[in-house]
Amino acid sequence: MKVQRPSGGGSPVSSVGRVSAAPTVKPAQPVDAAGGISAPKDVTTVIGIPEAEFTPKVRAAIERLMEEVQLVRQELDQAKKRVDYLEKLADQDVLTPVLNRRAFVRELGRMMAYSERYEVPGSVIYADVNGMKQINDNLGHQAGDEAIKQVASILLNNVRSSDIVGRLGGDEFGIILLQASPEVALEKAQLLAQKVASQPFDYEGQSVSVSISYGEHSFQGGDADEALKAADLAMYEQKKAKKLPE
Repeated sequence: MKVQRPSGGGSPVSSVGRVSAAPTVKPAQPVDAAGGISAPKDVTTVIGIPEAEFTPKVRAAIERLMEEVQLVRQELDQAKKRVDYLEKLADQDVLTPVLNRRAFVRELGRMMAYSERYEVPGSVIYADVNGMKQINDNLGHQAGDEAIKQVASILLNNVRSSDIVGRLGGDEFGIILLQASPEVALEKAQLLAQKVASQPFDYEGQSVSVSISYGEHSFQGGDADEALKAADLAMYEQKKAKKLPE
């Protein structure tokens, strides 16, 4: 599952708050041959008013009521859209278009429960950007932010729509791969690392290269926090073995 949220800098523009035009209320029915007013059959059936009692005053009252009901429906629809938008916003990382740590851990727990129930393998990758301190010290923290955005974008663009990417904090990312064996997860982690390393970004006219270290942990059930710790440890061991900068 990709997050596009939104996975920017400011609050994204949404359709929340737009009110669609209220449907046109049907005009009153003409007077019939007997001199009475013929009410819409669906209205009289629903509210139980005999047609003979459907006077102009009753009709006007019902039409006002129908307009009010329509307005309430529109307000409820707007409120639902607003809640959906706020829920997405609460799950989104503040800097990148991916899930934040809270939402990522929640989704990892769901994926692990799914893998246990249906007996399918899954994996989580823990990735860490190398040399972030040097980027921040030499080019400034804004350049560091751009490096993090670059990595997030590459990760999102190189996973399946069913996979989930999240920022776990600072320069650390997580990727959830459902139905992925340890071999598949390792191959995917290597591919992502190659993609990141091969795509430097431009910062104030200077080409800045970025690389990541990674660790993989496969699961079929279990605890989300423990799975993340295992993947984090595997990442740290790789970084330590290759003597990569923090």
